[in-house]
Amino acid sequence: MTMPPPEEIETIIPPRRRDLGGFEVARILPIAKRQMVGPFIFLDQMGPTRFAPGTGVDVRPHPHIGLATVTYLFSGAILHKDSLGYRQVIVPGDVNWMTAGRGIAHSERTPQSERPGGGPLYGLQSWVALPREREEMQPSFRHYSADQLPRFDLDGAHVALIAGRWHGAVSPVEILNDLFYAIVDLPVGKRLHIPADHEERALHLLSGHVTLAGWETAESQMLVLQPGREIAIEALAPTRLAVLGGATIDGPRHIWWNFVSSSRDRIEQAKADWRADRFMPVIDETERIPLPEQ
Repeated sequence: MTMPPPEEIETIIPPRRRDLGGFEVARILPIAKRQMVGPFIFLDQMGPTRFAPGTGVDVRPHPHIGLATVTYLFSGAILHKDSLGYRQVIVPGDVNWMTAGRGIAHSERTPQSERPGGGPLYGLQSWVALPREREEMQPSFRHYSADQLPRFDLDGAHVALIAGRWHGAVSPVEILNDLFYAIVDLPVGKRLHIPADHEERALHLLSGHVTLAGWETAESQMLVLQPGREIAIEALAPTRLAVLGGATIDGPRHIWWNFVSSSRDRIEQAKADWRADRFMPVIDETERIPLPEQ
């Protein structure tokens, strides 16, 4: 008999495979029974995969409103270009933080220098729903190099703090929500304590095998934790996980394609704007993803 999960776990979210035009991702958030964890409304795991020689990621220009996109890589490289004129290659350990606000368009492609021999891709992309009063803010883009992020040991666990405050460390990444987001590498036999100092918390197990209160789970699942409880997990194999969450967002959000908003009418306006080509063009791009018909 399979042991049921302990009471410390509120929800278990399995991955779902999605094709993004030539490569697959494991989609974690959102699901019907759990739209968000704190302000995190979307999470994709990209890879690990390896492209054939001459190929790579080619996500054509597409729009966003009402959210911030957060990209973090473990291997590979992605060239970001957007309608503000930014052109930035992200490599492992860096953070790209793009705030869409009232509207931005961007593309994500494997740099030409990485294509001839093929190459790896492994990373996470998440969306953070903006606070209601900031949904229509001016869009912006920020890049943070790997050496700008706090990296520290925590009783044998190795932590990279992408954003927010956690275990006394503070990331320099500019945020608008009460949130935290960290990557933890946990050697065999080491324990990770997750304090209850954020209202909503979740673990996404990228690789490895852990036990929580005697219950075991393996990679590619998200565990949403019950609020108000400090928990501890122990690694039964070399393990990498994302730990994230924050305060409950200020009201429900609607999500359609690449748009997030507290207003259905605002999403309809964004759809009309993209269909009518009213978003600013992405620098050095001539292609665009058309508005989906459904």
